[in-house]
Amino acid sequence: MAKTSDLRAEKLFSVKDYVCVVTGGGSGIGLMSAQALAANGAKVYITGRRNEALGKAADFHGPTEGGQIIPIGPCDVTKKADLERLHDELASKEKHINLLICAAGISGTKAEPDQEKATSMKDKLWKNETFQQWSETYNTDVSSVYFTTVALLPLLQAGTEIYGHLSASVIVISSMSGIMRESQGHFSYNAAKGGTVHLTKLMSAEFQKIRVRVNSIAPGYFPSEMTTKESGNDQKSQLPNEKVQEKGHVPMGRAGSDGEMAQAVLFLTKNSYVNGEIIAVDGGVLNVVSGR
Repeated sequence: MAKTSDLRAEKLFSVKDYVCVVTGGGSGIGLMSAQALAANGAKVYITGRRNEALGKAADFHGPTEGGQIIPIGPCDVTKKADLERLHDELASKEKHINLLICAAGISGTKAEPDQEKATSMKDKLWKNETFQQWSETYNTDVSSVYFTTVALLPLLQAGTEIYGHLSASVIVISSMSGIMRESQGHFSYNAAKGGTVHLTKLMSAEFQKIRVRVNSIAPGYFPSEMTTKESGNDQKSQLPNEKVQEKGHVPMGRAGSDGEMAQAVLFLTKNSYVNGEIIAVDGGVLNVVSGR
């Protein structure tokens, strides 16, 4: 039975001495996640395709005390050779990892199905999307999550041997778009994120055999290079309230904050009694837009 003093937030959510890996960690939700973990004592390796972005993220946002944000890579998570290299480099530095966050992703192409005649709708959708674009979106948003997780499973299982049963885990950054029925004009992205949601459930069931948990955060509108198409010199993006309000289906009337994402990340990292869950952090969008 816990003492009251054991239930202080700094004890419940401390990740002191944890070793974490974040793909897509140079910007957006990946960087928010890395900051949350490092601020609470973790050593966080961030990886991605752009060394410059990773370096800037670490320089601007590394904590002054406690944890660390460390660039590693570059790594293209859609390539097995890069993932094998990532594993080997991590294994040369660390005996285990406690957490993998799969945050790398792309938005794919966009074509609004807003025509009232089938011939016009076909023409718009047919011309604006290709099989190759769909494949690229699926490979980056779904397949890479699977292969990244598989590549790092031995290091994750080693983490459970230090911190206890089901303590090591994977957090998949999916999307509210993978839960809703509206296409939002990007069928390929929403379909891929739906695949990511189900992949999370599959991996959670299968990988608990080796004592590794898998959960997912399904974000709504958060400032990132994906949502704003840019970031500043500090690798941070801005998403003004009015841009979110224009969408007409966000009850909070604003984008999510770094702190709100941090709370979700720390909860799933530390609560080993949660496995196979999809947690929407969406400002209430799914109360307005139909989900599945």
